[in-house]
Amino acid sequence: MATSLLHRCAPPETVSPEEQSLARAFASFTEAAGSLERSYTQLQAEVARLRRELEDTNRDLARSLDENHRMRQHLNRILEGLPCGVLVLEADGHISIANPETQHLLGVAAGEALEDSEQVRSWTCDLLRRIPPGSSEHEYHCRKGALEWVAIRHAQLQAEDGVSSIFILQDISARKRLEREYELLQRRQALAQMSAVLAHEIRNPLGSLELFAGLLAGSELAGEQREWVEHMQAGLRTLAATMNNVLHFHSGAQPEMAPLDLGQWLRSLHHFLRPLAQQAKVHLELVQGLDGVMVAADRHRLEQVLLNLALNAFRFMPGGGVLRISGQRRGKAAGASAEIEVADTGPGIAPENLARVFEAGFTTRPGSPGLGLAVCQTIMQQHGGTITATSRPGRGTKFRLEFPGVNP
Repeated sequence: MATSLLHRCAPPETVSPEEQSLARAFASFTEAAGSLERSYTQLQAEVARLRRELEDTNRDLARSLDENHRMRQHLNRILEGLPCGVLVLEADGHISIANPETQHLLGVAAGEALEDSEQVRSWTCDLLRRIPPGSSEHEYHCRKGALEWVAIRHAQLQAEDGVSSIFILQDISARKRLEREYELLQRRQALAQMSAVLAHEIRNPLGSLELFAGLLAGSELAGEQREWVEHMQAGLRTLAATMNNVLHFHSGAQPEMAPLDLGQWLRSLHHFLRPLAQQAKVHLELVQGLDGVMVAADRHRLEQVLLNLALNAFRFMPGGGVLRISGQRRGKAAGASAEIEVADTGPGIAPENLARVFEAGFTTRPGSPGLGLAVCQTIMQQHGGTITATSRPGRGTKFRLEFPGVNP
């Protein structure tokens, strides 16, 4: 434009070479300025595009970070709620993850750093030494307070994942206790079956021995020989009581009920117990007012109750004493009941043991199976009655049997 202007302003022959050069330079500058302006416009457009792409990328990154944060919070809640412990151990020995159940299993207080606990350091070293990586579960007997047994799985991450060791810990102490109880129950059941079989096998010849001993006792024997027979009778009756306890406790057979005169029954039982009392040097007393008082009962099972109570009293009065059996009727008409009390002058029962005397297997006498009083309670329950015990150390023990609904 400048060149054409010069040409219009002055004739060609009047333009000097310098002016022509300046005109060309000016034209080149104008062209370069136009090109630079176009490039700047393009650059502005490119910067705007890049800015939009960056904003989109930042928004996507922010969404991704937010999603990662929510996912991490979700995973943390899952870890906190897991019923098993999760412990992640890095290659340098640093514990990077330990959920609350892990702290509970390891006995670490809430808020305490696991690395600060000597107990945890010894545990992790022990775990690393004992538990190889793999999918199988290993049971570890740790003996740490309430935590007795723990099941552990150990997974090893690959090198590209940071070579971390992941331990899954679960308290299986309760399961182990149940397994032990189940095994003990099986052994007891097998023992009970064997005991019942032996009791049946022994009871038949034992009955014959008791019969022959009774015949001998009824014959005209000399004083010393008669005493021998009475001792033999006492021993046979004690053995029979033990056999019957086993059979009553492990048998589910129902009692055979029939009308029973409690007064006559007590007198016959008093006669039956006399040889045992004489052998134990115990004075046996019977005071009762139950003649004609009838109750539906299995005579043989009720005899087992009184026999067990008497034998217990004899054993705990090795130096002799008094065993008093008393019976009386309480109440009138339909609400009447019969009460039988068995009281001894022995050492009594310790207060901490009194509440447990009717538990099967509980005994303070070495070698005793602890079934006698448990059998007594079972038989009384089968008859709709109750048995209770009262005792004061040094002042003897009283057992009270109560039979509701007696006639008349």
